[in-house]
Amino acid sequence: MDNAMRLPISVAGALMPDAHVGYGLPIGGVLATEGAVIPYAVGVDIACRMRMSIFDAPPELLDQKSGQFRKALTEGTLFGAGAKWPKGQQADHAVLDDPDWEATPYLRSLKDTAYEQLGSSGTGNHFVEWGEFSLPQDDDDLGLKAGRYLALLSHSGSRGVGFKIANHYSKLAMSLHPDLEKELRHLAWLPLDSEEGIEYWLSMQLAGRFAAANHEVIHRRLAKMTGLKLLASAENHHNFAWKEKLPAPAGYGSGEREVIVHRKGATPAGVGVLGIIPGSMADPGYLVRGLGNVEAINSAAHGAGRALGRRAAMQSITKTERDRLLRERGVTLIGGGLDESPQAYKPIEEIITAQADLVEVIGQFKPRLVRMATEKGDW
Repeated sequence: MDNAMRLPISVAGALMPDAHVGYGLPIGGVLATEGAVIPYAVGVDIACRMRMSIFDAPPELLDQKSGQFRKALTEGTLFGAGAKWPKGQQADHAVLDDPDWEATPYLRSLKDTAYEQLGSSGTGNHFVEWGEFSLPQDDDDLGLKAGRYLALLSHSGSRGVGFKIANHYSKLAMSLHPDLEKELRHLAWLPLDSEEGIEYWLSMQLAGRFAAANHEVIHRRLAKMTGLKLLASAENHHNFAWKEKLPAPAGYGSGEREVIVHRKGATPAGVGVLGIIPGSMADPGYLVRGLGNVEAINSAAHGAGRALGRRAAMQSITKTERDRLLRERGVTLIGGGLDESPQAYKPIEEIITAQADLVEVIGQFKPRLVRMATEKGDW
């Protein structure tokens, strides 16, 4: 984060309570720049995001029809690096007809990947899970009465589309700044008024729409397979860059100035903005509303944050230990590597408490039936 703040384009920075080491910006890092975008500060999984669907059904239905909900997850979702739906099972969505796929030769080359991967999830910490959503009081934004609801929560991004865009434009950015110090290489930027910057910004926005469609397809498909009626939904990106306005710092006059806010593993938390902060596969997630803390650049955590790196988790946590904890919490896991064990994450309650000045908690989601990829891809 200190390195990011040394860049000549940097205006402000903030570190979220779930922060941990990552390439370029830390995971949980927020960076505001002026006139430039940093592809690696957005991340390789452009527009990685959360979506929650809340249904007109009680959570007890998960026990009463457990086989049906399990079948929906195993047959209605697809996980793994490079996983593609076979012909005949590919989803249809308006995003596939977006004219921006033809805006550049590089985007045109990604359209087949988009067709094949729409409605799928990656590896690592990506998931689709059924659970119980508890709302302690009526909420006008959601249009929901206080109560307990059956809900679906998903975490994934723009799949191969975003990954390829990120790597392509990161290499371009690095080539434009050959004299950057070694520790700053992954923070190479693209001026927004340059051809490369304009192309990346357009590509990132398209990847964002594709990621949103990806979640929509997953939720629509699983709701249809289980016969559920949607009552409300909430969603947000947490690997993206936005054009926002921040108050001018001391010595720069009054008023506001436009900046590019990079949130790499950070949830937008402007005044009244809804966001989702998940825990681990065994811990609750939270639906929150932003308080607009300018010091934190209107941002919040995007999850519990890792306490152990993936290699350390694989070496120190046994399958027996993980599965015992899952049984204690009443969670059934389909797939999932040991590197995603609950013991590899920080306590989500501590992370939520640490940002009481950033967000207010609206409701809590408890996972019950979790689908993830394994270390080797599809389960």
